[in-house]
Order: sequence, then C-alpha cells, then structure tokens
Amino acid sequence: MKNTLETRLGIFFALAMCAAVLLVETIGGAGFFRKGYPVTAAFKSVQDLKVGDPVKLAGVRIGSVSDITLTNDLVQVTMKIERDKQIRTTSKAKIKFAGLMGQNFVEMDFGSPDGLPIDPTVGGTVETVEQPDLSALMARLNNVAKGIEDVTKSINPTGLQDILGPLSDFMRDNSTNISAIFGNARVISGQIAQGKGTLGLLVMDDTLYHDAVHTVETLGKSTDQIDSLIGDAREVMAGAKTTVTNLNAGKGTLGLLLTDDALYRDTTTAMDNLKEIMQKINRGQGTVGKLVNEENFLSTLKLTLQKVEKATDSLEDQGPLSVIGMAVGHLF
Repeated sequence: MKNTLETRLGIFFALAMCAAVLLVETIGGAGFFRKGYPVTAAFKSVQDLKVGDPVKLAGVRIGSVSDITLTNDLVQVTMKIERDKQIRTTSKAKIKFAGLMGQNFVEMDFGSPDGLPIDPTVGGTVETVEQPDLSALMARLNNVAKGIEDVTKSINPTGLQDILGPLSDFMRDNSTNISAIFGNARVISGQIAQGKGTLGLLVMDDTLYHDAVHTVETLGKSTDQIDSLIGDAREVMAGAKTTVTNLNAGKGTLGLLLTDDALYRDTTTAMDNLKEIMQKINRGQGTVGKLVNEENFLSTLKLTLQKVEKATDSLEDQGPLSVIGMAVGHLF
C-alpha cells in the first residue's frame, strides 16, 4: 500500500472518529451506544429540557432523554433507561436543574415498594410531578426586589423628615405636659413600691396573698364537704333503689301488702261482707237490725229503765236494814 496523502487522511479521520466516540461514551453523552429500554412521561412544561439531557435516580445517572414531542396539549418525554437499572411502575418523574445556570435533567424517585419493575423488553410509562417554572420564580424575585427598592427609595432624609416632623413638633409643643406625665408616673411607681395606696397594698402587702391562700383552703374544705354530701346522697339513693327493688320483689311486710293479691281479695271480701251486714241492719234483719229499726222495742226499753230507776229510789228511801229484812223474809 502506498503511503499517499489520501491514505494518511483516511487513517487520521478513522482515528479521530474512534477518539470522539470514546470521549463521548466516557462522559456519558451518547446513550444510544448503550442498550436500554424506553420509559415515557407526559409534562405540562419541560422547562428547556433537551434531547440528550441525563435521567437520574437518587442523583445517579441511569439514562438520557431520547425524544421530546407534543401530544394532546402535553409534552411527552421519552427516556432511554439502561437495562441494568430498574424503574418501578409507581416511580414519578420531575424536571430539575443543577443550578441557576446549570443543565436540566429528569429526576426519578424509587416509587412505593409495592410497585412492580417496568419490563425492560417492553418499556412503560411513569407519572410526573410538575416543578415551578424557573422563569416565573425569577419574575417573582424581580418583583420582590423592585418592591424592596421602592421601599428603600422612600426611606431617605426627606421622607424621614416628613414622617418624623409632626412627631417632633408634637413632642416640642407638649414637652411640659409630657414631663409632668413622666413625673407623675415616677411618683406613682414610687408609692406602689413603698406599698402606699390600694394598688400599693395589692402589690406589696402579703395579707392579700395569705387571704387568697386561706380562701383557697376554705374552698377546698367546702369542696370536701360537698363531696361527702354527694357521697351520702348517693348512698341514700342506693338505699332507696334497694328498697324499691325489694318492694317490687314483694319482700317484707310492705312489699307483701303492695304485691300480694291475697290481701286485695281479702279486703274486697271484707268490704262485701260489711256492705251486706249494713244492708241487713237497714232492712231490720237480726237483733241489731231490730234494735235500730223497731220503735216498740225502744219504747219498751225506756219503760224498763224508768221502772228500774223507781225501784232504785224506793230502796234508797227504806234504808239498808229494811232491804235486808225484806230479802230475808222472801228467802225464808
């Protein structure tokens, strides 16, 4: 082979291509030379993400962005993940940047442990988490900086004079009154410190403290008495409940009177018998009925009582010896 210029240029070009390939592969910028599987994610905004930007998992590069397309008002990002790196179906993707002027990249999380790994032979889709737009953040920071600048401009000697001027005039015009107020406040505070006046006694006198402690102790004793009364009332209520239970159960004399049907039947029978007796008396039946209803018997009784009374009077007139003699004469 002749060592011509074309041969040397061809060899140089081949060596340059091999060096370029090795260099790109070393810095990780040519993921298409590695075997991988596709994973897609749909974002509302990719924030200047470009094809070839890295895909990281917990800060470790696991692939790169292979395609960015618009689909149904969303931006579909296709990522090429290395085959030896596993992504779960529950993993989520979000676009982050390495610094204010750094490169954008896709950050993947591990997902929940119950998620299944994406099949490398088929690929899959993951959910996304939208990050705040850097431009919007910078615009907000710009507005904040402008507001701070406006406040700073307003705080100048002229502005301070406009703000403090009326206050200075007020202090100057009322210096005498202000001095008197501070003097009175100093006198009042001194009297309070010495325990003078009502407020001074309240602050400095220990009597109020002791009275408060005594009141609290008395209140505690009253509370104990109230608790004792409540306990007694509970015992009374418990006893009353037991008594009512015994009455309902027919225990004791009162319980038998309340619950035994025999007493009711006996009382009803007695009332019926009494009613029948009173009816017979009203009809004049029996001895009591005749005594109550027959007028002849009453007249006869009156005559008999009159005769007994006369006989008694005659005995009193004759004396004791006459009565004895008459009695012996009748006997013998």
